[in-house]
Amino acid sequence: MRVRNKICRSIPWLALFLVSGCEPAARRVVTAPPTTTIAPAEPPAAPAAPAPLVDVEQNAGGFTINERVDVTDQVRADYEAARRSLEAAQYEPGIASLLKITQQAPALTAAHIDLGIAYARAGDLDHAEASLQKALESNPRHPVAYNELGLVQRRKGEFAKARASYEAALAQFPDFHYAHRNLAILCDLYLGDYKCALEHYEAYSRLVPNDSDVGKWIADLRKRSKKQEER
Repeated sequence: MRVRNKICRSIPWLALFLVSGCEPAARRVVTAPPTTTIAPAEPPAAPAAPAPLVDVEQNAGGFTINERVDVTDQVRADYEAARRSLEAAQYEPGIASLLKITQQAPALTAAHIDLGIAYARAGDLDHAEASLQKALESNPRHPVAYNELGLVQRRKGEFAKARASYEAALAQFPDFHYAHRNLAILCDLYLGDYKCALEHYEAYSRLVPNDSDVGKWIADLRKRSKKQEER
């Protein structure tokens, strides 16, 4: 069976996993909004060579992550129910369901990621970080897991770790626009690294040219950089 996480370049206001907290200067740190679906189990096939841990397919809308994981129909149904709970901001039952799912299907990376996001939404950053680390133990090349981990680490004040996580996400998928934006904000507002911030604001702007806010941030950053150089 296949788990598919589609990362879109637009920011649809449809699901829970869209925007983390607002940052100073109206900058938002955004989470990737994976629309994760679990396809019906496929018929048994002849043994084949192991598939890559994460298969990333680039497309016009961003990229799609494919994973193949064997789960029961009950786990699939429970997972979809848990996602509906989280979308309704019902974190306690959603977390309880996802905990059960991660025990029954520990290789289902999407469940660990969703559990980490749910814990973060509930304000439990330690458990959020642990769940996202579990996701990376399962799939150490998963860009969404790295991006979500960076968000949690930033909220915990672990800025160097957050930077490393965002950079790891970009190492897996260089056009991951959310990771560019989040890293730019981190470098700008928390690390004071204007060169890093400008690089990633501009990368994000190239990938999402219709975001008018980022143009203002780039102009503001250039002004501040110039003043710093003139001191």
